[in-house]
Amino acid sequence: MNDASQPAVTVLVPCRNEERFIGACLDSILNNDYPKHRLEILVIDGMSQDETRTIVSRYATRHPLIRLVDNTQLITPCAFNVGIAESRGDIILIMGAHAEYSATYISRLVDWLTQSGADNVGGVCMTVPANDSPVARAIAWGLSHPFGVGTSYFRIGTSTPRWVDTVFGGCYRRDVFARIGLFDEQLIRNQDDEFNHRLIARGGRILLVPDVVSYYYPRSSLAQLWRMFYQYGYFKPLVALKLGRIGTGRQVVPMVCLGLLVGLSVASIASPVARFMLMLLVALYLSADFSVSFAVGLSSGLRCAGWLMLVFPTLHVSYGMGYMRGIFDFVIRRKRPDIATNAIPLSR
Repeated sequence: MNDASQPAVTVLVPCRNEERFIGACLDSILNNDYPKHRLEILVIDGMSQDETRTIVSRYATRHPLIRLVDNTQLITPCAFNVGIAESRGDIILIMGAHAEYSATYISRLVDWLTQSGADNVGGVCMTVPANDSPVARAIAWGLSHPFGVGTSYFRIGTSTPRWVDTVFGGCYRRDVFARIGLFDEQLIRNQDDEFNHRLIARGGRILLVPDVVSYYYPRSSLAQLWRMFYQYGYFKPLVALKLGRIGTGRQVVPMVCLGLLVGLSVASIASPVARFMLMLLVALYLSADFSVSFAVGLSSGLRCAGWLMLVFPTLHVSYGMGYMRGIFDFVIRRKRPDIATNAIPLSR
């Protein structure tokens, strides 16, 4: 396919306070092999308070295909929707600021999108440590392992193309947004999950392909990881309410297990059987946690393994607690999400 026949592509990069990562992200996008005259890059900034806007402005001065767009509402779904409204491309490609991308990332996703009949295509998101500390390496492992994230294939990888329920970022045909609508601006987290489930419910298909790779830098501390996954869990019940169903079974496993743990803890006060089951459940989890962490430690070092034993419960407990709180707030109390109190980073 010659350059003139390539579809016009708009890349959306939502960000807020990403001075550490935005330069490398834009460099990797600019180094892609997709024809530059068929490409525009919109950096939708949530009014960053660090040097992000200055950095992006310098890039825009040197590269006219880059535009800095304001997201005065600060949150991710608003960034997506502002970017879609500002875009001119036939294909909309969402690329997070907390990541770098392989040189064929854009062209391969466009090829897969045009040839597969899919409505959204994504690649494998390889999680790499945000720094060289043992805890950062452990977090990267935890987000890449099935014990940490279940069957999230875009995180754990796939050897063959497969139809899935969601992908990292996403490469969409423009007409999808005319048919399905835009991203739900009540969902500070999980807005892409809700959109993709809405897409599937209306007959759309989402394809994950193994030969397209991004390199994602996660949060670098347990506190940041806890906050992020608590938010993921917290908004899942709201997504389920909007969809009229639970998205996938894996999304409720941490909440169910945590609820079982709490229930058995209460029942064990009066019941020896409940006490035994509680001890068995805890022992099984700790055994799995230790076994997986030790196996990783054989290649990554014992310090990393030690931190990984904390990363897994951080992922599971924070998500489960967030989910339970979300049920209480959104299902029982029918609370509306408080967007004003959630000035959180826009990238995953």
